[in-house]
Amino acid sequence: MADEAAAEGVALFNAGRWWEAHEAWEAAWRAARGAERDRWQRLILAAAALLHRERGNAHGVAAQGDRALALLAGDAPPGFPVETAALRSALERCLRDAAPVPRAALAVATAHTPRTDRP
Repeated sequence: MADEAAAEGVALFNAGRWWEAHEAWEAAWRAARGAERDRWQRLILAAAALLHRERGNAHGVAAQGDRALALLAGDAPPGFPVETAALRSALERCLRDAAPVPRAALAVATAHTPRTDRP
């Protein structure tokens, strides 16, 4: 479940489909516990911050972005399927310095092929 949600969320995130990435990762968040659950929430906040950025909502960017950046600090739990350290760094540059939107990456290989053809 988490690997599928990770792959789908990464593909959607990288396609600029922030809301759909949020939804994919939320499925994994609901099933997770402990530190893994917290890390999923942080990715969801990152996607929300980028959605606010796309919509020109400076307050939403600040609120969700600052929270995502603060919470993404530190190491992900062992085996967490999404790489978060580089994402956090790129997200900070994007939100603070108007750098390009970051890309997400899987931390571990997954056999699942994500769908990005949803409307």
